[in-house]
Amino acid sequence: MTDQAIAKRNIFVLTAAQALGAASPPIIISLGGLVGQQLSSDPALVTLPVSLFNLGLAVGTLPAAFVMRQIGRRGGYLLGTGLGMASGLVAAFGIFSASFLIFCLGTFIAGFYAAYVQSYRFAATDAATGELKAKAISWVMIGGLIAAIIGPQLVIWTRDVVPGTPYVGSFLSQAVLALMAVPVLLLLRTPKATKTGNVQDTGRPLIQILMMPRYMLAVAAGVVSYGLMVFVMTAAPIAMVGHGHSVDHAALGIQWHVLAMFAPSFVTGHLMTRFGKERITALGLLLIAVSAIFALAGLQLVHFYVSLILLGIGWNFGFIGATAMVTDCHSEAERGKAQGANDFLIFGTVAAASFFAGALLHASGWQTINWLIFPAVALILVPLVWQSARKASVAPAE
Repeated sequence: MTDQAIAKRNIFVLTAAQALGAASPPIIISLGGLVGQQLSSDPALVTLPVSLFNLGLAVGTLPAAFVMRQIGRRGGYLLGTGLGMASGLVAAFGIFSASFLIFCLGTFIAGFYAAYVQSYRFAATDAATGELKAKAISWVMIGGLIAAIIGPQLVIWTRDVVPGTPYVGSFLSQAVLALMAVPVLLLLRTPKATKTGNVQDTGRPLIQILMMPRYMLAVAAGVVSYGLMVFVMTAAPIAMVGHGHSVDHAALGIQWHVLAMFAPSFVTGHLMTRFGKERITALGLLLIAVSAIFALAGLQLVHFYVSLILLGIGWNFGFIGATAMVTDCHSEAERGKAQGANDFLIFGTVAAASFFAGALLHASGWQTINWLIFPAVALILVPLVWQSARKASVAPAE
């Protein structure tokens, strides 16, 4: 089996695994704040479960990279599914026993599983070359489109399955999703490594990679794209319910948002090939800003839904574009450290953003959250447009 054949097989396997693994975050995001309201006595802490999920994701990225370096992608991913099962069971027990602390522990463990799921997009490029490498990330992210349907629908179907304890069934279903991913990931195949016998081939030091302007810009674009998306998405279900909309409406709002996050993946790879990674990333940031305009226009269901849909599309272009930019900044030997550092920085920021969203929503309201989008977008958009223009002017000479 050639490396390209292995790459195509892995893309299919990772897409299926993504559909199962990426269905867990919508469950946590849809219900985390609502369960927090139910179990926490402090209104400022209602989004703590979602924040701890993101913190677990941030903290878990570097250990996940280390584990996969030691036992391979497949072994690491199977370990991740074990964490996924444990997280759902612990969170469900936390709700059943009315313990906010145990519930938060469950969402924190879920973040460690998500750290493995997030690396599926990088694993898809391991053996791919040429146009296949450029499109592999967006193809795997299509699995998230299925997850966007599975996760929120499970919330609606299972939240009252256990009588007298709302939402326990939803977190039990989260554990089942992780279990279902095990036979899928067993089909993953690792490309044969080309060993040179030279132990010095570890690439540049991480600090040198971090100091590359292009790498810094790629990471910053990923941080802003993902950070703003989570910042708004964490607060959205609580804001919707707080302004008179039902829990089912809030779950459907998250479903439309997650669908919008992954549906453009059918064309994102092609658009990056045609127009360039920087331009597509910039377009994503602009759409995130437009989503804030719609959110500020009113508090009806349509304002929430349109805003969340635009936020999802903007995240897709911004985050996938930034991820593709990162893959251009490192060699194969540097892959683990460069990708691990990227995810650590992104999800560390995301953890802070999700916690800050709850406190800010309680203190200042939904409008303030959306006003803060504009300066953050402008901060990255300016250097990104400059980089794109500079690259376009140099290209003909090359």
